Amino acid sequence: MDPALSLDTPSPESHRRARVREVLERRKLTDNVSAAQAANSWEQERFVTRARALFYARLMFLTLGLLLLAVPSWSFYFGLQGVTAFAGYFAMLLYSVANYLVIDHPKAGRWVTYITLCLDVMIMVVVLAKPQVGGGLQSPLLATQLLFTILFALLYPKPLAITPAVLSLLVIIRLDLLLYREITAIEVLTLLWYLSLTLIIIYVLSYLSEREAIAHREVVELQGDLKEMAVVEERSRLAREIHDGLGASLSSMIIQSEYILGMAKDGALQAEIQELKATAEESIEELRRSLQMMREDFELTQGLEDYVKTYAARTQMDIRFERTGLPRKLSPDAQLALFRILQECLSNALKHAAPTQVHVRLDYDDSRVELLVRDDGKGFDPQRTPRGHYGLLNMRERSMKLGATLLVDSAPGNGTRVSFSLPALS
Repeated sequence: MDPALSLDTPSPESHRRARVREVLERRKLTDNVSAAQAANSWEQERFVTRARALFYARLMFLTLGLLLLAVPSWSFYFGLQGVTAFAGYFAMLLYSVANYLVIDHPKAGRWVTYITLCLDVMIMVVVLAKPQVGGGLQSPLLATQLLFTILFALLYPKPLAITPAVLSLLVIIRLDLLLYREITAIEVLTLLWYLSLTLIIIYVLSYLSEREAIAHREVVELQGDLKEMAVVEERSRLAREIHDGLGASLSSMIIQSEYILGMAKDGALQAEIQELKATAEESIEELRRSLQMMREDFELTQGLEDYVKTYAARTQMDIRFERTGLPRKLSPDAQLALFRILQECLSNALKHAAPTQVHVRLDYDDSRVELLVRDDGKGFDPQRTPRGHYGLLNMRERSMKLGATLLVDSAPGNGTRVSFSLPALS
């Protein structure tokens, strides 16, 4: 097999990513979509699909309406003659098209569809009540009321939202009375029959729609839980592999450094070995912190405070740590970003700022978590980052990925203030 061909062949992973990207773009969602957002997107897509079906049903009604207007005997029977009938027809055509144009809008689409559906019911009532003979409850088109009940129940599966479809029957019987038509026992039976069918349709479709929505939300939440469990399991596996592999190697390096340090006689060589040993110890400490953050039960506040104390003891810097508010839940990526930004800020202060004091504050409120690192060192111009220094760039990239806010306030001689704020999980 030609290696070049195998390299150009898309992998299953790339197909999967492309498919996910296509669905997200179609539903206008982001990569870190929540279960609630996914459920809302599905409900919106379901509504749009049903609203389009309503538009096609209206096209059929408009076609039949054109026939009613075109055939003289039919238009005479239903009393649809003159300019008023044609004006009503074109009004229905215009609001049907207008409704179709705004269907995709999350709010306007629902409101406009509901209003136009109520107008449809009003037109239906007029058409049913117009004939002097065979009109009202005797009309052969009375079954249209059941169709509109179904459309209301499919688009707005709430009992109150379907009220216009139910009231249309009562309006028809009232118009019969106003037009001095005699209400027979058969018509009363017809009214009861249609009311019963209307209530059955409302109950069945509302119940089924609600159960469908609940089942979909449960599936979306279950998929999110399974994904999170898979991530946690993979993190645990990687943590074990790193601990057993790289951790063991670093421990061996420390032991060998101590052994060689005892054998070395030259002072310069001893200093080099001591520095090698200190680097290995710092690396294994960093490895332990990284493994702790990969655990599901990692406690961020305590981890940050411990790191600040350890860093202050090792570097002899005066670092004060403060926490305000009650701890909030954060995603593993957010915890890692907070930790790395704190590391970068303290490292920059040590290397470049020469401060007399550094203040670290972790602030929790109802919806956000903010990390504030402030020093009284030399300061710098944030707009003129030296070439080859990527600390600020890395912090900005982390904040953009999480939808967080990063503010760097500094000037030569005025110290540095870094604020990193991101939303907490609900």
